[in-house]
Amino acid sequence: MNAIFEYFLRIGYTERLIVVAELLLIGLFVYTVISFLEGTRGERLFRGMIFILVVGSLLLNLVVKKFGMERIAYLYGGFLIAVLVIGVTAFQPEVRRALIHIGQASLFAGSSPLHLSRSVEEIIAAVAHMSETRTGAIIVVPQQVGLGELIETGVPLDAKITSELIETVFYEGSPLHDMAMIVRDDRIIAARVQLPLAESGAVPGQLLGSRHRAAIGVTVGSDALVVVVSEETGIVSVATNGNLIRNISQAQLRRYLTTAVVKKKPLSAKHSSLDAENAKTTTGEG
Repeated sequence: MNAIFEYFLRIGYTERLIVVAELLLIGLFVYTVISFLEGTRGERLFRGMIFILVVGSLLLNLVVKKFGMERIAYLYGGFLIAVLVIGVTAFQPEVRRALIHIGQASLFAGSSPLHLSRSVEEIIAAVAHMSETRTGAIIVVPQQVGLGELIETGVPLDAKITSELIETVFYEGSPLHDMAMIVRDDRIIAARVQLPLAESGAVPGQLLGSRHRAAIGVTVGSDALVVVVSEETGIVSVATNGNLIRNISQAQLRRYLTTAVVKKKPLSAKHSSLDAENAKTTTGEG
């Protein structure tokens, strides 16, 4: 730190601004990459590569060059090339996904609030009909925390959200009806997605099936909102922040989905806990 401080004192004002600008650009690049890779296996791989490069650079400057280890310094250059080749190979799916996003107009324009509101109504219509017919369903709406690793376990769809398509996916005769569906903005991202199951006693006093346990499980490790339709009773539930809110009304479901899809704000743990307590009171479930 003293060496860095002395370096800043030696250089001029203009050079200081250039150094600060360079550091900000490097930090912005790293932050953008990590945000893009968030929730995927590539995120951990990228963090590991950054750690190796930082440690390697520190050892090179503090030890190797100080003691004149020229052979090790020469080998370090080859090591960086190997890391680059490994990185390109390992990040092939992420690079392909980034190029696809760049080629899509939605990267710049985004989905309008009107389209997102229509998507909310399509989901509500599908959930209402599946509740009447007692068709089991679980719909996951991710927020800031990415669910890339879970999406990879399912079947990619990338289709516009419609009530007919949602009901078709969860129709018992469909090969995609089992497990979960993940939606983002006005698109159905994937179906037949396997979610982590919460412990059987995650919600005291309630005997939960695999769908409800999966809904709680994915919300414990993320800020996702999950809508569940019970196959046995047709009851509609919402899971968020590790809480399961049973037997919600259509108006409540619209509020949750509007907050998650249109406003893109995860429900706070305080509000979800209060709603869970109110649901227990109104439904008589303890």
